[in-house]
Formats: sequence, structure tokens, C-alpha cells
Amino acid sequence: MTLNLFRLALVFALWVGLTALATAKPQHGIAMHGDPALPPEFAAFDYVNPDAPKGGALTIAEYGSFDSLNPFIVRGQTPRGLREWVFDSLMRRNHNEPFSLYGLIAKSVEVPNDRSWVRFTIDPRAKFSDGHPITVEDVIFSLETLRDKGRPNHRSYYSKVMNIEQPAPDQVVFHFDTALQDREMPLILGLMPILPKHWYEPREFSATSLDIPVGSGPYQVAEVTPGREILYRRNPDYWARDLAANRGQYNFDTIRVNYYRDTSAGFEAFKTGLVNLHEEQDPARWATGYNFPAARKGDVRKLALPHGRPSGLRGLVFNTRRPIFADPQVREALSYALDFEWLNANYYHNAYRRIRGYFDNSTLSAAGQSLPEAADRLLRPYAGSLPDALFTEGISPPVTDGSGRIRANLRKAKKILNGAGWAVQNGELRHLAGNQPMTFEILLVRSEDEKLALSFARNARLLGADISVRTVDSSQYEERLRNFDFDMIIYDWYASLSPGNEQLYYWGSAAADQPGTRNYPGIKSAAVDAMIAHLLDARDTQTFTAAAQALERALSAGHYVIPLDYLPVDWVGAAATLERPEKTPVYGYDINSWWQKADN
Repeated sequence: MTLNLFRLALVFALWVGLTALATAKPQHGIAMHGDPALPPEFAAFDYVNPDAPKGGALTIAEYGSFDSLNPFIVRGQTPRGLREWVFDSLMRRNHNEPFSLYGLIAKSVEVPNDRSWVRFTIDPRAKFSDGHPITVEDVIFSLETLRDKGRPNHRSYYSKVMNIEQPAPDQVVFHFDTALQDREMPLILGLMPILPKHWYEPREFSATSLDIPVGSGPYQVAEVTPGREILYRRNPDYWARDLAANRGQYNFDTIRVNYYRDTSAGFEAFKTGLVNLHEEQDPARWATGYNFPAARKGDVRKLALPHGRPSGLRGLVFNTRRPIFADPQVREALSYALDFEWLNANYYHNAYRRIRGYFDNSTLSAAGQSLPEAADRLLRPYAGSLPDALFTEGISPPVTDGSGRIRANLRKAKKILNGAGWAVQNGELRHLAGNQPMTFEILLVRSEDEKLALSFARNARLLGADISVRTVDSSQYEERLRNFDFDMIIYDWYASLSPGNEQLYYWGSAAADQPGTRNYPGIKSAAVDAMIAHLLDARDTQTFTAAAQALERALSAGHYVIPLDYLPVDWVGAAATLERPEKTPVYGYDINSWWQKADN
């Protein structure tokens, strides 16, 4: 009987394997949920001008500094655009779909129904910028190098590959750890940057370097002034320039990135024509600062470009590794010291919207409403460790009347603090059991954030807290973030319409003590971990949406961040010589699809 059962199990396993092979077919693209929106014969993405002229120059401003041309390691600061413009991936993302990829270096992709493996077939035309062909050996080298020596997110993602096969000279198959049931992995591998083995293998990959790299993308590094400027030049021999996924894009002959001390200096460069595109972040400047001569003459345009991105999470971040922030009640109480309505009216011209949830501004959010039934079912097993409010309207940020008088909110904060064992003694807020004062520093890197931080600090001092605000240079700031050496920061986590593995890197318990990850609050929550797992395992859009909504609620339960604001549009100041397509993709404007007027 046992032998018969064994034979049946073996036959079943063989049948499952053969079925997977039979149902897996080479495809031109892949979507996280369902099928890609574009057919195999698509000519170009629908948010580009496929006939956009080539030529001209784009100059943009960046802030801080850079000291390395290796964007794949934690050490060093790399310049803007290096990863995007110099290194191609196996596949290319369509910014008008939640998460769909189309052929680039890989001309086709193949996955079984359970996504336990993925097969890529390399385009025989693919080559690096020095003319060397891109081979399966380069793809395998890229994965193994990034897995063993790359950034923490690369190490985490690519370690899920259990086995690699090369069934044909132009094909590579990655098999995943089936116990993880991570359906996003084929797409994660599709976005893996492909490195030239012949160039990187003789070098120490883990070291910072200013050697000009050999890449596989549309641009090459042409000139470098460390810390100050980098010039990218379009590769005239770029093999993939006419592929459907690239048509109408990468139109400028050169892209120059100039580094400035801060956004004020960068804006001055824009006003004088040293920069011809300025991504505006300052609402006061957007409202009142564009009355300079070039703007009055029409040489500069203000563009408010709508988008459909989730808000993400920008906020004042508590480092819960610090003893004073270990108690969620303390974190909740301090949230009452932020007067967002007053700040928005007096500093930001009422331009912003308050973030109510991590996926606000999208269907992935349930902010401000009762938790939908499907999301409730996912979160309900953790009800014993979560506030009851999560299952009704959720936890919303405190609101004021905008007058600047927040006594009612401070009274609520004081009541919560008293319940958590804190009280004011001689004008100083202290924890009664440990006699520990409420003293902490808000660490900043942008001078523009100082007035916000100082306003919060002033209000919190009315509770007896002693708060200092310190702005440091970008290199020191990044080093302290990397090692979680801060009390509080202002940080902005980007969110997509298809959140996935990066959520482990942002909020997962395993990332909390791993330097270099973005779990800056130090979150260790079984509920959060479980909701991320549901997110990664979702097979359809309905289940995926429910998991995202449940994750949003689980994150709000811990009061890890005091939510700030988001914009439903992108503000861009652009020289009149720059043109853009009529349609803006759902993720927001894509500078790679812009071009310069042919007569300039």
C-alpha cells in the first residue's frame, strides 16, 4: 500500500511538472496580475510620441554630492540617472500600467501558472556599450554578483533563486524557493540590471569607484566632475533604440546633471538658464516665485501634471529602537503636536493634501472608510494585538482648525502620555518609572524641512518635551540613516500601484536590524509581516487590493510615522524649448519621453 501511494505521488508530481511546462509559453510581456495590456504587436507605449525627434540637450539640477559610479552597492553616493540611463534590464516597465514589463534585453519571458520559475530568452542583437554581446553568462553573473555583494534589497530578492539553468545558449531559467510562494519574483528578475561580466569581474565590486562603467543602456557616461557634474551622452549604436518598449524615448543627445547645495541654488540656476528643467517641491516658490524675466517672456513654462500614483508615506519618522519611542502610545501622543492645517495654510499655500494612509490617492487605500470585508478577513486573525478602530474607519491623523491654537489636541496628547507613565516635573516631561526625560533630535538633510520640524518642536515643547532640530550634509545624513543613527527624521517612502517585495525592505521585521534597509522606524510586527505575505501571494486584483488595504491599516496601528502630505500633481518648471507628449502616464510625467523642439 505504501509503495502504491509512493508511485501515485511520483506520477502526480511528474504530471504537475509536465503540465507547468505545457502551459508555460514564451510571451512578449508579463503583468503582476492578469495579462499585459499591450498586445505582442504594439508599436510603442501609449504615453510617448513615437515620432519624437532626436537631438538637443537636457540639463537638470540635483542636490548634495556624489563620489561613486557604482549604483549597486551601499557604499558611496552615486549620481542621478546612472542606474536608469546607463544600465538596461531584461525587461522594461510600462508606466501606464500598475506593474507590467515588456521585452528589452530579453525578447521573451516564460512562466508557469504557479510562477515557480521564469525563463528569459536573450535577444541575439543585445550588446553592451563597448560592443560586447550580452549573453546568458552576463545575466547569471549579474544575479550572483548582486545577490552576494549588492544592496540589501538585491541580496534579499535574488537570494530567493534556488537554482539556475541554461537550457539553450540564449536562454536562462531561474527556479525560486517554492516555499516562499512569491509571485512577484519573475518580474523582479525582469527588472534586474544586466552587468558586463568582462568589465566587472576583474574589479572589486564592493568598492566605490569613479571608473566610467560599461553599461547596456541608451546613454553612456561622457564626463564626470566628482560631486559637481555628470554628463550622459546618447549612445548612437544603442542596439535597442528601435524596440517598441523604447520607441519615442531617450530623445536628448545629452543629459547633464548639475549638483547644487540646495533647491534654492538649483532654482537660481534654472532662472538664469543654466538648467532647463526644474522639478519643483516648494509650494511657496510655485505660488510666488515664477515671476522672473524668462518666465514673463514665455521662455519658461509652469506645468502642473496630474498623476494617479498612491501618495506613499511622507512623514516624521520615529526610530522605535530608541527607548523613548518604544511605546506606541508615546508616538500617538506626539502626533497631536503637529498642526498640519496651520502649516499648510501658512507655509504651503494650502497646496498639499494630508496623507491618511500609505496608499492614499488610489484604490489600494481604505483610508476614511470602514475596512472592506475582504481586507477585514485578512487582518482579523491579529485583532488581539491591534486597535479596534482598524476594523472600522481606521486611524486618521489628528486635525486642527488651522488657527494655530491646538490646546485641545495637546490636552489629548497629555492624557495619552499620562496613561503611558509620563508626566511633567518642573516643566520637563519625564517617564516616571525610569526618570527618563523626553529629549530627542530631529535630523534633517533639506533646509526646506526646517520650518516644519521647528513648528512641530515648538508645539511638542508645550508638552514638556525637549527637541532639537539639526540639518546635516547629505553624506553624513545617508551614513546615519544607513546605520539607523537618529531619533527622528523626515522621510518619504514611494508607493506604486503594484507594491510587492520592496515592502519587506520597508516594513518587514527581518529588515528592522539590517543596516542599509529602509525600515527606518524599526517595525517588527507579526500583522505587518503577514499582510506583506498576503500581498506577495495574491493571484488576482481583488485579493491584492484587500491585502494592500489590510497592510495600510496594520502600519497605521503602530503610529510609526506622523503622516505629512502629498501632491496629486507634479510641479515642473520647463524651458519652452522642451516638448512633451500629450498624455501623461498614470505614474506621472516621464522625462525620457520628452524632446527638444527640432528648430532649437
